[in-house]
Amino acid sequence: MKAEGGSPESDRAGEAPHPRQTMGFVGHAAAQRVFLDAYRTDRMPHAWIIGGPEGVGKATLAWRVARFLLANPDPRSPTVQRAQTLDVDPASPAARQIAALSSSDVALLRRQWNDKVKKLYTEIRVEEVRAAMRIFQHAAGGNGWRIAIIDSADELNRNAANALLKIVEEPPPRSLFLLIAHRPGRILPTIRSRCRLFMLAPLSDEEVVQALLGLHPRHSMADIQSAAGRAGGSVKDALRLVEGESGEFDADTRNLLARLPRIDWREVHTLGDAVAGRDNEAAYESLMANVFAYLDRCVRDGAASGPAHLQPYAEAWEKILDAASETEALNLDKRPLILSIFAHLEAAARASRREHESERV
Repeated sequence: MKAEGGSPESDRAGEAPHPRQTMGFVGHAAAQRVFLDAYRTDRMPHAWIIGGPEGVGKATLAWRVARFLLANPDPRSPTVQRAQTLDVDPASPAARQIAALSSSDVALLRRQWNDKVKKLYTEIRVEEVRAAMRIFQHAAGGNGWRIAIIDSADELNRNAANALLKIVEEPPPRSLFLLIAHRPGRILPTIRSRCRLFMLAPLSDEEVVQALLGLHPRHSMADIQSAAGRAGGSVKDALRLVEGESGEFDADTRNLLARLPRIDWREVHTLGDAVAGRDNEAAYESLMANVFAYLDRCVRDGAASGPAHLQPYAEAWEKILDAASETEALNLDKRPLILSIFAHLEAAARASRREHESERV
């Protein structure tokens, strides 16, 4: 997950290429058509929120949009009018500039590396917003576009969000903001109201397999299919699994979640011990990925069943997210966090079960 300069990149998954360097795109054909239709009909919103679970292609889509606009600044050109996808020639100047992050017309806003503590910051700070937004102080090259990609917008702290709001409220001509969000509801409401929201759904197992074959052809088909089947539609989670990170720990976590609302608290304490300490970041990331994948499935199932089924899991999601953010920001012991996570999940599962039972009476 390191950039060429050596510092880890917060928006990169494992050893896979960064989304800006990824030319292929699996699934979400409708999403590409939405952006293409908006662009060539001259109805392109100046700000988009691309939402959805982690690892489903949100950042890859954002970089494809940026690459396409850089390569095709005129929406009326024959190339744009006949385009079926957002594909751009990898050898084109726009593609090379995007891959190298060298275009003066494209800004990337993400969590930065804190060299003092040798960790990524837990949020995007106001100073990073001000630095990134400088691209809007000069004219775009070749009368083209100025584009800011925020990955991810739900990691903006309050001051950073307010700084971004100022430029999103009154953008210069031919400006585009692409806000990637795993949880769009956590974005400042005044920012959300100025953006078009487009949600990406989890990928199918077959699409995850296709993505992994493009990224990790050295792995066996059996390993790739196994990882895809356990990843819940997330290429990021599948990458973590196929790269062998926290395999046994990952299985233990999934087993605990599958048994909810029944909990063996001794096993939960064992999980807490396994994620404590600075050397256990991979295990902690595995646990949190599994928890949020579980909640995502429960929320989607609850939405299909009705608000009463959805509410307990939505509330648990917010409580867990807030507790995790505080623990990470203050560098607290993760063991109490893990206990509280499973307490919230147990309560949500019991509330949902009671609702199901009351409906059957």
